[in-house]
Amino acid sequence: MRATTLLQQKSISVSDFRCSAGPDDTPFVERHSCHSVSYVRKGSFGCRTRGRSFELVAGSILVGHPGDEYVCTHDHVCGDECLSFFLSPELVEAIGNRAEIWQIGCAPPLPELMVLGELAQAAACGRSDIGLDEVGQAFASRFVEVVSGRTREPVQTAARDRRRAVETALWIDAHSHRQIDLERAAAQAGISPFHFLRLFSGVLGVTPHQYLVRSRLRHAAGLLADDDTSITDVAYDVGFGDLSNFVRTFHRAAGVSPRRFREASRGMRKIFQERLALH
Repeated sequence: MRATTLLQQKSISVSDFRCSAGPDDTPFVERHSCHSVSYVRKGSFGCRTRGRSFELVAGSILVGHPGDEYVCTHDHVCGDECLSFFLSPELVEAIGNRAEIWQIGCAPPLPELMVLGELAQAAACGRSDIGLDEVGQAFASRFVEVVSGRTREPVQTAARDRRRAVETALWIDAHSHRQIDLERAAAQAGISPFHFLRLFSGVLGVTPHQYLVRSRLRHAAGLLADDDTSITDVAYDVGFGDLSNFVRTFHRAAGVSPRRFREASRGMRKIFQERLALH
């Protein structure tokens, strides 16, 4: 089993698991240390827990409850890959801490969860501007809704809450060159990460991380159009920690590379200057 930690925060952590076990490997007992939901993105494996047996395939969910023992088997195929979300007690309490939900062991492939699982995978691979912590919380919350059959009521926002969301957005924009995650933004707003995510998204229509990335792109566009700073320096100055990620994200948003955007912006600026000179 190869495990890679992708995110480590107080309220949620995310790991990528890749197992190469096959039919000839001896199963062994494992124990869940906390609440968790693991999205099976590839392969298949069996699971025995609480006296029940399950077969998980791509799209299935392995559900963890603190202290529960389980045994994974690979009787049919060799190997599997999972994206696992480990949740703090405070987060579980916020999204729904009913034992009958968290002790089901496994959930079958459900469209409501599969689409979020793939979005989470895209975020993990850097193909989405949503934060991995954000989609992880959304995935866990949607899991509780689907399994319980209860739909969470829309967020009702008072004027004070709307102001809080707007003020935090302004703070994110002003500090977008720094490293800001969901927990830090929530602390700035003075509420828990789970409730802040729902509030911010409900008021502004984007998640905090999406707004952070778009703020960085906006600042980058301004520098590319008006400055001679190298594209590499632009990427780091606005807050991207990786040049290739900046180029990929900018191209996805603008439809052209940062270099082509700079060339086009300077070409248009020259045209405007020539037109102004004629008057």
